[in-house]
Amino acid sequence: MINHLHGLLVEKQPPLLVIDVQGVGYELLAPLSTFERLPDLNQTVKLLTHLSMREDTQVLYGFSNDAERSLFRTLIRVNGVGPKLALSILSTMDLTSFVQCVHDNNIQRLTRIPGVGKKTAERLIVEMRDRLANWSTNQPATTTTSLRTLGIISPVDDAISALIALGYKPQEASRWVQAVAEEGLTSEILIRRALQSAV
Repeated sequence: MINHLHGLLVEKQPPLLVIDVQGVGYELLAPLSTFERLPDLNQTVKLLTHLSMREDTQVLYGFSNDAERSLFRTLIRVNGVGPKLALSILSTMDLTSFVQCVHDNNIQRLTRIPGVGKKTAERLIVEMRDRLANWSTNQPATTTTSLRTLGIISPVDDAISALIALGYKPQEASRWVQAVAEEGLTSEILIRRALQSAV
């Protein structure tokens, strides 16, 4: 089992990132909350990991802290919630908001997450309520990454592509990102604002 990776951040295109560890490039998928805490490219980073193994594929997931990884691992134990949906949940709302939704039985807000229908939202609340009983809703605010150059891909296009990869329809992704787009914003900030405006 791979517990964490410590190396050079060589690529970050939400939800995908690549860390070079002594010449070996590890490809990971990470929630947007983790992307907001990443350093600039070619800087050293350490991420906690979770390896998902299936018959035909192996996917490594990366997290900036143990709380994110713990919630991810708790989510994928819920019937009908796989790693992709767990990643979407962590990318759509922060830990505090999700825990609050469960405590408040807020089915309506949970169904705004791509891939979460009414039955899945109800199952999340029922199965997660006891598991999250000791979770604090007073998590520290996240910090955003500094501005970075994205080359020929604009932050807006990058953000739209990331939302599509998370399961949103192209038309929705484009409309939400365009609505919050401002000059100088990174793709991570655009994605977060777009998701906040949609939920």
